[in-house]
Amino acid sequence: MGISKLGQTVDVEVLDTTLRDGAQTSGVSFTLQEKLSITSKLDELGVSFIEGGWPGSNPKDVSYFKEARRLKLKNGEVVAFSSTKRPEVACEEDPNIQALLDSGVRTAAIFGKSWTLHTREIIKVTPEENLSCVHDTVKYLRDHDLEVIFDAEHFFDGYKGSRDYALAVLGAAKRGGARVLVLADTNGGTLTHELTSIFKDVRESIDGPLGIHAHNDSGLATANTLAAVLDGATQVHVTANGLGERCGNADMMQVVPALEVKMGLKALKGKKGENLKLLSGFARYVYALLNMAPNPYQPYVGPKAFAHKGGIHVDAVLKNARAYEHMDPSLVGNRRELLVSELAGRAAITNEALKLGLRLEKQGETVSKTLRQIKEMESRGYSLESAPASIHMLLYENLGVRTTFFETLHWMALTRKQRTMVSDCQVVVRSGSDISYAEASGVGPVHALDVALRKALLDKFPTLEKVSLADYKVTVVDGGKGTASWVRVLIEFTDGRARWSTTSTSENILEASAHALTEGYNYRLLMDSLGG
Repeated sequence: MGISKLGQTVDVEVLDTTLRDGAQTSGVSFTLQEKLSITSKLDELGVSFIEGGWPGSNPKDVSYFKEARRLKLKNGEVVAFSSTKRPEVACEEDPNIQALLDSGVRTAAIFGKSWTLHTREIIKVTPEENLSCVHDTVKYLRDHDLEVIFDAEHFFDGYKGSRDYALAVLGAAKRGGARVLVLADTNGGTLTHELTSIFKDVRESIDGPLGIHAHNDSGLATANTLAAVLDGATQVHVTANGLGERCGNADMMQVVPALEVKMGLKALKGKKGENLKLLSGFARYVYALLNMAPNPYQPYVGPKAFAHKGGIHVDAVLKNARAYEHMDPSLVGNRRELLVSELAGRAAITNEALKLGLRLEKQGETVSKTLRQIKEMESRGYSLESAPASIHMLLYENLGVRTTFFETLHWMALTRKQRTMVSDCQVVVRSGSDISYAEASGVGPVHALDVALRKALLDKFPTLEKVSLADYKVTVVDGGKGTASWVRVLIEFTDGRARWSTTSTSENILEASAHALTEGYNYRLLMDSLGG
């Protein structure tokens, strides 16, 4: 059992290395403020250690450790990272070691070589010199009142090359006074059964706390981390969303819920289970901060992690969620999603109707007709699971509710080149007995169409003034005809309070766009008529 500061006991300590190892992700570069913001979020989440960076490597990390001291952290302790001293200099003369002391941290994470290939060919020192570097660095830091987490780099590859030497490296760190000995699968190539065998041997050969630092190059970082815990590891190294060099590190969003929900261990500080609910929100926060597209299928926290599409699945989940869910999504701050598509059954339709406050008979004609329409539309390239507003329009229409408040009688779009490309659009719409004409320009034909359409409608439907397009996507459904291929348009709307999406398909991208726009504005007017 690991004991963390403030008297909060955890079974497994979480060391998050998003700000250090995660910063080595291709395409990722944290600003100083982003590093500080993530630090605060990790502290709120309840991780034990926050590895903030390498204070001797760049000015930004020097500034980070200075600013991090101003943060009022309640749970997490900021840790500085560095290597063992250089073999040719004493610790007091090594700038990296002195930068650790200047960083103001109480704990340092030090990595040292445990693979003879690295000692021989990379840093070019004798095995004995490397052992001295490990021991002397750890002891020097301990003599200066720093706790030390020793990260045995390439440990599993080193063990396979020379078991005795890899264990000797751990022994040198232990004699120096290391608090935890962390076994690192730095290349990420160790299979789980290999890791288990090696970890057990280390457990029997070395006294004291052990940790695990797994990379995901074989897709096993999470599995290897959990296997190590089963074999006695009391500290796990993770990153948010599995960030890290090459294929990334063990994903916090998979490791932590597995530990707490599946294995019954306490990994986050605070009341057990409470901070775990922040996990999905934290995953989204990091994606947004880095301007990265979230992985919708990310286990536990992805928006599709608990999405059910098959008709049999949806029907079963509505009766008992455990039938097709391995855990309650709310435990990690996520939610269940029941999708309506060509694979849907009647249960999915009735569940969608319930969202609108409509209780429909599963065997009723409204459900049957709506299901037939959905299957037929999806056979023509629609993807209605992403456009619930289009489904709602079908339901209301089949119930005899008015869903069309205006129709587009005519529209024409032309594109011309001045200094830049400009599109002009003319549109004629009818609402009841009223006919309106409008024309507008835009940066492209779809934009011009949208502006003209709104211009024609606002006098009669002023609430549309608040509506704007939040997203617009075009997908080629069948690329066999090249530029004449069938396309699908998905448009997301917002009025500042609610968001809704509509979709349409056509061989003509403008026709599909016009239909999706018309349906989206009609949907807002439908909600107005229903008091929504």
